[in-house]
Amino acid sequence: MDDARSKKMKDGLEKAPHRSLLYALGLTREEMGRPLVGVVNAASEIVPGHIHLHTLAQAVKAGVRMAGGTPLEFPAIAVCDGIAMNHEGMRFSLPSREFIADSTEIMARAHAFDALVFIPNCDKCTPGMLMAMMRLNLPSVLVSGGPMLPGKLDPNTRGDLITVFEAVGRVRAGTMTENELECMTERACPGCGACAGMFTANSMNCLAETIGVALPGNGVIPAVSAARVRLAKSAGMKVMHLLKNGIRPLDIVTQKSVENAVAVDMALGCSTNTVLHLPAIFGEAGLGIGLEIFDEVSSKSPNLCKLSPAGKHFMVDLDNAGGIPAVMSELDKLGLIHKDCMTVTGKTVGENLKDLNARILDAEVIRPIGQAYSKQGGIAILRGSLAPDGAVVKQSAVAPEMMRRDVRARVFDSEESAMQAVLGGDIKAGDGVVIRYEGPRGGPGMREMLSPTAAITGMGLGRDVALLTDGRFSGGTNGAAIGHISPEAADGGPIALVREGDMIRIDIAERKLDLLVDENELAARKTSFTALQKDTPYPVLRRYARLVGSAATGARYK
Repeated sequence: MDDARSKKMKDGLEKAPHRSLLYALGLTREEMGRPLVGVVNAASEIVPGHIHLHTLAQAVKAGVRMAGGTPLEFPAIAVCDGIAMNHEGMRFSLPSREFIADSTEIMARAHAFDALVFIPNCDKCTPGMLMAMMRLNLPSVLVSGGPMLPGKLDPNTRGDLITVFEAVGRVRAGTMTENELECMTERACPGCGACAGMFTANSMNCLAETIGVALPGNGVIPAVSAARVRLAKSAGMKVMHLLKNGIRPLDIVTQKSVENAVAVDMALGCSTNTVLHLPAIFGEAGLGIGLEIFDEVSSKSPNLCKLSPAGKHFMVDLDNAGGIPAVMSELDKLGLIHKDCMTVTGKTVGENLKDLNARILDAEVIRPIGQAYSKQGGIAILRGSLAPDGAVVKQSAVAPEMMRRDVRARVFDSEESAMQAVLGGDIKAGDGVVIRYEGPRGGPGMREMLSPTAAITGMGLGRDVALLTDGRFSGGTNGAAIGHISPEAADGGPIALVREGDMIRIDIAERKLDLLVDENELAARKTSFTALQKDTPYPVLRRYARLVGSAATGARYK
């Protein structure tokens, strides 16, 4: 290719030293003369969703070579949110998204790659790589590691990681023994892959497919399937097609593909973390989107799926039911899918759906529009005196009793203190557990609150207790869990002024979240307010706290 980007790094008299270093890699003249494709591999031995990614990287490289390119692999970091949960490690999870984007950009620009294939899987790795993809705007394909299979807890019961989290509460409530819990622990996560429900990792991998930057099947083909290896080979071949035809990410990611992604997000009942990641990804593409688009699309996009934690189905069931193409085909009946959007197949969304003969294969897993779980999507944006800039709730996982409820504030300035109260039996029906100073800047790091929400559910309080925080939730969170409350406490948001015993009104149907305290009383509290300053010993978190923006705009760097 005469206009190959890598030529400025490897061609010409003055680049002889550069070629010498490429020869040191073992490259032949023939390999050096072909386009250089970076393979960004997030494999590691500590993340179950990533332990098998070396196999997929080899498949990607085989595909690149079959299509006439030279693949060169380099690494990326990734945090396992489940392992990092409920200790200081969780403070580093969301910041890792920015570091993945930055370090990938550094490697790609420093080494003048012509194209890239990204291999992520877990929570912050996929959005971090997508942010880098938008910045670099090189011909690119993303191929994830795929979902884990559910565990077989007994001959008639399946489960996943969230089953274990919730079982901790059951042990505390006396309805399960510790030995029973340990037996469940051994069986719930049977092998490699992103945790088996519609949690953050699988949500983002499904939405990458919806946006058009990943091939059909990316979100749902199980990690252990040979089809996942074939998908990786196809990704390697497709990136060469994109390079030859000059198709770049910003040709694919448009306002229309934003709307496609949000519509599918609502239909699937994805993680609330998508409300952090999609604005950040689309912001890197120069498309400024706010929380409004989620409510706008949610009002007309029905909820068609209830996968774990909201229901009994798992990602493998979604795959067998027709996957993301089946969901998009069903939404298209309402005119919610822009079929003229380009994708990495080199064809439009509409052409892909036609080629795949996309349709629902199991109406119990993907409900037809006429039998939707609700006429509105899985996520709702709440606003009011407690959240002037917005808050997020996964309404598809909220019990009917909690859709409109006044709760009594139980106030905690950290996740640890709240968790102690929950497991100690201090939280009662009608309480609203307020966890503040856990936002992007105040945490710092905006930790997920999966442990307290899972414990509340496991202790039988999921229909009577709400959890409200300026932090965030795992995609595995179930119940009336309202996060991303903005402005956060560290920025002087109203959540910082809540006192023990205050009443809070939750009205999800009306999209309202109000602190039922007189305005004069709030004004008086504000005059004497001083934000809690958490002293962190970690330089990386101190830098993050200085740079990070509001959760309402995706918690991107300012």
